[in-house]
Amino acid sequence: MNKFNDILYEIRKVIVGQNNMVEKVLVAMLAGGHILLEGAPGLAKTLTLKTVAKIINADFKRIQFTPDLLPADLTGTRIFNQNQCDFSTSFGPIFANLILADEINRAPAKVQSALLEAMQEKQVTIGTESYKLTEPFLVLATQNPIETEGTYNLPEAQLDRFMFKVVVDYPDEKEETAIVERMVNGNVPEVSVLLSREDILNYRAEVNNVYVDPKLIHYVVEIVANTRKPSPHIQYGSSPRGSLSITQAAKALAFMNSRNYVSVEDIKSVAKECLRHRIILSYEGLAQDVTQDMIIDKIISEVQTPYPDEVKD
Repeated sequence: MNKFNDILYEIRKVIVGQNNMVEKVLVAMLAGGHILLEGAPGLAKTLTLKTVAKIINADFKRIQFTPDLLPADLTGTRIFNQNQCDFSTSFGPIFANLILADEINRAPAKVQSALLEAMQEKQVTIGTESYKLTEPFLVLATQNPIETEGTYNLPEAQLDRFMFKVVVDYPDEKEETAIVERMVNGNVPEVSVLLSREDILNYRAEVNNVYVDPKLIHYVVEIVANTRKPSPHIQYGSSPRGSLSITQAAKALAFMNSRNYVSVEDIKSVAKECLRHRIILSYEGLAQDVTQDMIIDKIISEVQTPYPDEVKD
C-alpha cells in the first residue's frame, strides 16, 4: 500500500539506516506479533518504536527490566484506601499499545511469567481479576548480547511467543556520519500522524484476507519440519508457531507491498527472523561455531521451491 511508503518515509526522516529493523516492526504490527531485538546499545531501537508510536498515534511505554523488578511493577497492583476501607486497582505500564521491554533478559522468572501472559493472552491478572489489554498491543523487547553478568536466559516458551528475533547491526560509516551530523546540529525532524489505532486493526483484518497458495504453505511447513530432523548441530527445532509466524508475517509483508497474495520471496524475507530464536543448537553446533542463520540458509537451499507460475494471483 502507498500508505506504508509514506510511513517508511516518515520513519526514515528520524531513523538513519536500520531498514530491516524498521520493516520488521511494521510487519509485526500488521501481523499482530511481538519482536525480540538483539544488538549493542545505541542502535536506535528505542527511537524506532517511539517514532512508530507517534506516527500511529499510539500509547508508548518503556519499561527498564532489572533484577529487582517485580510483576506488580509491570502489571499494576491492588491498593488499600483507608478512607473508604476498600481496594482500588492501580494499572502498570503494560497497559499501552507499544511496549519497549528494555534489556528483557535482566528480569527474573516471575516478571517473565507476567509478561508472557500479556504477550500470549493479551491480558494481565491483578489479584483475582483479569484485565484485557487494548489492541493493537506490541511488545518490542531488547537484549544486549555483549553483557552477560546479571542476566537470565529467556525461557524457550517465552522465546516462542516472539514472532521475530531481529539482529540489529552497527550502521556503516556513511550512515553513522549522517547520524552524528543530525544529532550535533539538533536537526531531528518531527514526524506526522499518518494512521490511527483503528486503521491498524482494519489493516490486520485485510492482512488475514491475503491469499497463500497451498503449495507455499507446504513449502513453509517443510522448511520448519527440517529444523526438527536429526542433526549433529541442532538440539531442538522450531515449534509449529514457526510455521504460523512465517506465514502470517509473509502475508503482512505482501500487504505492505500492495499485493493480495504471498510470494516465495516474502517467505524467504521473513524466515530467518521467524526461526533463529526457535532453533536450539547442540553442544557440537556451539563448539563448531555454527549459527542458526547458517542452518536456516542451508535448509532453504535444500527445500524445493514452488515454481513461480504455480502461485496464483
